[in-house]
Amino acid sequence: MILLLAFSLSLMLCLLLASRHTPIKILDLPNERSLHKTPTPHTGGIGIISAIFIAWAVYALIYAMPDVMGWIAVSALLVAGISFIDDYRELSPLIRLSVHALSAVVLLAGGLVMFDGWIGTLLTWFTIVWMLNLYNFMDGMDGFAGGMTLSGFGFLAAAGWMQGASEYTISTLLVAAAALGFLCVNFPPARIFMGDVGSATLGLLAAAFSLWGIQSGLFSLWYPLIVFSPFVVDATVTLIRRLLNRERIWEAHRSHYYQRLVQLGWSHKKTVLAEYVIMLLTGGSALVVLQINSVVATVAILVGWSCIYLIIAILVHRLELDVIE
Repeated sequence: MILLLAFSLSLMLCLLLASRHTPIKILDLPNERSLHKTPTPHTGGIGIISAIFIAWAVYALIYAMPDVMGWIAVSALLVAGISFIDDYRELSPLIRLSVHALSAVVLLAGGLVMFDGWIGTLLTWFTIVWMLNLYNFMDGMDGFAGGMTLSGFGFLAAAGWMQGASEYTISTLLVAAAALGFLCVNFPPARIFMGDVGSATLGLLAAAFSLWGIQSGLFSLWYPLIVFSPFVVDATVTLIRRLLNRERIWEAHRSHYYQRLVQLGWSHKKTVLAEYVIMLLTGGSALVVLQINSVVATVAILVGWSCIYLIIAILVHRLELDVIE
């Protein structure tokens, strides 16, 4: 019932925010770097995050929540708050990053670290800040970030369920359910985008729940890395490539692999469906290897997906060369 609440609330709020009767009107106006062609509301994140927090509150009233959820909630509210202000009136990157850094410190204060020691703490802080920003970078195509949230949090929940971690499983599934409600309005052709409130906050939550799972012994770092690899790999490789080309990385661009496919003539629907296949294959294979619990299998999946992503990158590059010729 609580999952239905998260889904229904998210769907209804997103439908309202996408309608003429919306109380909050913030439009994403197309420009030369956009993939969409008509002004579109980008307030869907308000619906998603509101639904998540209401569902969490109801769950806490009925069953109580672990202490770690308090730290996650405060951190998420910080990101959602600054992101709403940024969506409404664009802020400087320094202000946004300062709040992102603070939100990461809140999670660290709650004990969510990957490794012990100051190196582990610093690496965790960097990972949190990068995860919430890369999620924001990857939110540039109809149905993409919503699909990654549904798949990613769904596979995190599956890992928790297999090991009997009921609080972790339900808390994570509520995020996935809210994402599904939004996806009903965001699937190509999208009627609403999630905006920074959704993408940055969901990126923060992806990092937080991954760390919670690691801290609880549900899985090791490799598991969420593979599950969210469709976003992590594209965003990280693109950032490195832009740094090497001495581009201004803080400026908007259209050089992510999914954007390049759309520019090659793929429709939003074809591209996002291809990405969904990759999401299901990465998450499904990670879940199988988690069950096997073998070092050899873990190394194999990491090497295997690295090779697959390399092949995909080469194929996209070749398609671009064919168009030029």
